[in-house]
Amino acid sequence: QVQLVESGGGLVQAGGSLRLSCAASGRTFSSYAMGWFRQAPGKERESVATISWGGGHTYYADSVKGRFTISRDNAKNTVYLQMNSLKPEDTAVYYCASHRGGSARYLLTIAEYDYWGQGTQVTVSS
Repeated sequence: QVQLVESGGGLVQAGGSLRLSCAASGRTFSSYAMGWFRQAPGKERESVATISWGGGHTYYADSVKGRFTISRDNAKNTVYLQMNSLKPEDTAVYYCASHRGGSARYLLTIAEYDYWGQGTQVTVSS
């Protein structure tokens, strides 16, 4: 069982940047693949980024590739999402999620995650 707590959301103008953090509990954190997904009002959830257990492999949705970077610090039980060149269409609640089973080899779907946090709101103004 893993508990996840997101932070770092807020209001930013288009073109700006934010960094989201996800603090995880559980002694097996380092063996989990981790990721982020988001949900905007009236839209379906979208898987945004995935990182393997060791941090050596990352995967992104086409909508954020080149702008977002996922990383992790296993010593701190923390995963990050650096978001640059933000657009109004990035406005959503962002959720951190974990996947038990080792290294991910592709962008995980939302259904493949085992646990997720309560989310943090990101609002990008035009």
